[in-house]
Amino acid sequence: MLVAALLSALCAATLAVADPRTAQIYIQPLATSTKPEPLAEISYDTLSLDATSVVAYEAPELPETADLVRIGLYDPKSSRWISGTTVASADNFSKGYSPHLLLTVDAQGEVLSAACKGVRVDAGQTRDFGPQAAVLVEGKGKQPDLNKPVVLSPEGRKVEEQEKTFLQKYWWMIAIAGFLALSGGGAEK
Repeated sequence: MLVAALLSALCAATLAVADPRTAQIYIQPLATSTKPEPLAEISYDTLSLDATSVVAYEAPELPETADLVRIGLYDPKSSRWISGTTVASADNFSKGYSPHLLLTVDAQGEVLSAACKGVRVDAGQTRDFGPQAAVLVEGKGKQPDLNKPVVLSPEGRKVEEQEKTFLQKYWWMIAIAGFLALSGGGAEK
């Protein structure tokens, strides 16, 4: 009985840590006024980025007049884009190219934007021709190292700092030299 309770608690903790999500990516040719169509469904976990995979992929049927496509997350119910979109060339989906999808997510795992890049496939070098996915988690950037703040006078002018005198800078060296001079030596026999 105790073992079963311990095992179920362990399973619940494991499920609480793993937070797999899915994102439905849409594509829309810019030259025409067609509605966005599903392109791919990506499963990802912000804690384990290696587990990112393409669950479903439909090669888009683009009109010959389409040079550019819009890629992002789209809500068909409200007919609006729900993430940042990127514009890519329609050549990324032509024969001989493998689409590589990139999701940018925030720290909570919500998708901020989606992008696609066509990578040329060399049949002699690789056997992985299918679409691939990667997730980029947004992080806080490095903060600049700032110097001392600028001090302004009540009139708004920069206050000039007075340079220290020789005694103010090196008083401690003079004190050490004086101590050595006074304590050195000793009585001779």
